[in-house]
Amino acid sequence: MELTVECQKRPEGSKPNSLRRDGLTPAVLYGHKGTESVALTLNTRLATTLVRKAVINNTMIELSVPEISWKGKALLREVQAHPWKRSLYHLSFFSVGGQASIEVTVPLHFVGESLGVKRDGGTMDVVLNEVTVACAPSDVPDAIEIDVSMLKVGDALHVHELSLPAGITVLGEADRVVVSVLGQSSAETDADEAAEGAAEAAAEA
Repeated sequence: MELTVECQKRPEGSKPNSLRRDGLTPAVLYGHKGTESVALTLNTRLATTLVRKAVINNTMIELSVPEISWKGKALLREVQAHPWKRSLYHLSFFSVGGQASIEVTVPLHFVGESLGVKRDGGTMDVVLNEVTVACAPSDVPDAIEIDVSMLKVGDALHVHELSLPAGITVLGEADRVVVSVLGQSSAETDADEAAEGAAEAAAEA
């Protein structure tokens, strides 16, 4: 998914609270020109819609700033908001156009029903819901699908065993467990055996 956003250069000397009262959300763009940054504003309605649709550090945004004649792809790196009112304070964007490789956070989508759950009554234990990957800006995936249908009780899938799209590298420890299938606990097993014993005794009586 890619979104399009137009920002304006923030007037020098403007106060953040004053901008917010005028329906504008302060923002900043990094990486558009080396280590330089530029202070921006965007319409708060637009900012609210963007935050609702975009995934931080994942969704590619086509960002334009007409006053400085700049347009390029960027990631939404940070969202600052009121802790319970959810009103926006500040957004941070990072330009990726000139980057050969970027680091992004990608959600994991688990598909299928494992043999261990369906056949043996086990429980799926999801350890990681997302991973950080390195890839070219043009190769950022919306998600990584993981087929768990062949996992049996006692099986675990590790980071290094993930089937990844070409050009995608997961960062961090390769032996981290992503998902596993747990068997019934001893307490559950004892309870099941007790129930079976009671049923058999009732049948014999």
